Amino acid sequence: MSESLKGQLLCSLAMVLVGSTVVVSKIIGQDIEPFLATAMRHALALPVFLLLMRGTRARFARVSLHDAVLLLVQAAAGSVGYSVLLIQGVQLSGAADASVIAGTLPAMSALFAMVALGERPGARMLLSMALATVGVVMVSLSPDAVAQSSTRLKGIGLVLGAIACESGFILANKRLAQPMPALQMSTLMCAGGLLLSAVAAWWVAPVSVSKEMSTPALLGVAYYAWVPTVGGFLLWYAGSARTSGARASLATVWLPVSALLLSALFLGEIIHPWQWLGFACVVLAIVITFRGDTDSAGSANRWREDA
Repeated sequence: MSESLKGQLLCSLAMVLVGSTVVVSKIIGQDIEPFLATAMRHALALPVFLLLMRGTRARFARVSLHDAVLLLVQAAAGSVGYSVLLIQGVQLSGAADASVIAGTLPAMSALFAMVALGERPGARMLLSMALATVGVVMVSLSPDAVAQSSTRLKGIGLVLGAIACESGFILANKRLAQPMPALQMSTLMCAGGLLLSAVAAWWVAPVSVSKEMSTPALLGVAYYAWVPTVGGFLLWYAGSARTSGARASLATVWLPVSALLLSALFLGEIIHPWQWLGFACVVLAIVITFRGDTDSAGSANRWREDA
């Protein structure tokens, strides 16, 4: 197996784990305030990363000011923003809707690259963004959403915000001036997430302590910390270091697939026809973007140069 293909496989496994966060966020958000849950998640994950650093005799390399700021922004977006917005959004819109919205990650990343990085997408990427938008609209304008516009549409908006944060997390990784080993970057990302979420959790402490933490919610936090956080971080960073940005982005197709199937399996959510249609649109958007042609090849080359 080539290194590039191995990297894509590792990224795909990471996205399956990230997809499970949609399900566990539903369980956590019912009993634990989002910022507190995020702080607890990082507090449980950080010792594992530090033990792995010690066990492998890895050392922290010196980080430039540019990379330190970028890592902090990345932690704020991917480690804190994604978790908090997803936990809140899933409570209002439902895990099935959130699963479909999660599939817009590649299109959202392309939009972020256009606005923040000045990149010019090709025809395929524009078509992908259009299809992803159609998928979101189909879910947003479903009969249930229209009937419950004050809650469900707000939830969909929060999940879109979570995906926007995750897109920033993915792209920022390619803008580091000095490449870092996967374990070191994961540890720093977790430490940054703990710092930021702990401050926010302290700020909203009166809200945090007003809820009784149930056993399923606490187990959900532990799962989130040790599986999608520790496992997901290591798999994604190790995979993205071995392959191009285009191949890594293609792996995100597994995020909505995992989230939708797990929502039906563990939460018993009924997947309605318009959700399946919206899901089909976003999956087609992902596949069509990275179908091997000159447009995707050019994108891959740009990512290799950035890496």
